[in-house]
Amino acid sequence: MRVIDADGKMVGIMKIEEALALAREKEVDLVEISPQAKPPVVKLLNYDKYRYQQEKAAQEAKKKVKKVTIKGVRLSVRIGEHDLNFKAKQTGEFLTEGNKVKIDVVMRGREQAHPELAFDLIRKFQTLITIPFMKEAGPTRMGNTVSIIVAPPLK
Repeated sequence: MRVIDADGKMVGIMKIEEALALAREKEVDLVEISPQAKPPVVKLLNYDKYRYQQEKAAQEAKKKVKKVTIKGVRLSVRIGEHDLNFKAKQTGEFLTEGNKVKIDVVMRGREQAHPELAFDLIRKFQTLITIPFMKEAGPTRMGNTVSIIVAPPLK
C-alpha cells in the first residue's frame, strides 16, 4: 500500500500490517483513499476530524445553491386594465427576485370558444412587464388554460 501522512507527504510503500502499526503508533486512523490504484493509496489521519470537515464543506456548498421557485400569476380574459397593470408589476418583482413566473389565463364557459383572446391577452401582458425577461415555454393551451413561463434573463 502507498501510505500518505496527514500533511499529504508520501511516507512510502508498505504492507498492510506495517501501515496499521504506523497508524497505531501515531494514534490516527488508516483511511483508504484510492482502492483502484496500483498499489492502493491509504492516508494516515484522524477520521472523525476528516468527516467533520467533509460535512462542513457540504453544508457550505448547500448554502450557496439558490433554489429557483416558480411563482404563479392567474389572469382572466375579462380582467380590468388596472388589475392587469398590477399583475404585471407583481410579475416584475418576482423576476427581480430571481424567480420564474408562470402566467395562466383561465377561460371559463363560452370564453373557451375564443382562445385567441387569451393568446392576445398574454401578448399584451408581456409588453406591460417592464423588467427584462426571457420566455422559457409557451404560450401553450392546456384545456381551459393558456400558459406561458417567463424567467429572469441570464447573467
